Amino acid sequence: MNKEIKIKLEALLEKVAIEQDLEIYDLNIQTNQNPVVIEIIIKKANGDDISLDDCAQFNTPASEKIEKSNLLNCSYVLEISSQGVSDELTSERDFKTFKGFPVNVELNQKNSKIKFLNGLLYEKSNDYLAINIKGRIKKIPFDEVLKISLCTLKD
Repeated sequence: MNKEIKIKLEALLEKVAIEQDLEIYDLNIQTNQNPVVIEIIIKKANGDDISLDDCAQFNTPASEKIEKSNLLNCSYVLEISSQGVSDELTSERDFKTFKGFPVNVELNQKNSKIKFLNGLLYEKSNDYLAINIKGRIKKIPFDEVLKISLCTLKD
């Protein structure tokens, strides 16, 4: 299956997604399977979580659009799923949910040396991130933080 078909298929399915306030996060076509597997990963436009019902509601109109388009001349299986959970913390909800969990903080210090800190997520404010490193609370100004990710603690 060529790249042009994938691009056309993605454009077609994006229209279905928009009608349901969804976005196509990724589309994979596994041609090494028999039948071919079309995996569509969706996400909500507003950033909320995807439910099983969302996937089921997207399935029928997506399947109908694919059939009517005549882009595929082979049998296929359609799989609809969510993007899953990312290990990077970005939203306020992430910070509340994972308070107390081990995090890896990538820092860009003023002297341009990148440094990593590991600890337990303690607090997030508008100005700083606080992590618990072996019982001591370290406050890190947000202008020094590049990335905050869930991790396993290193001794």
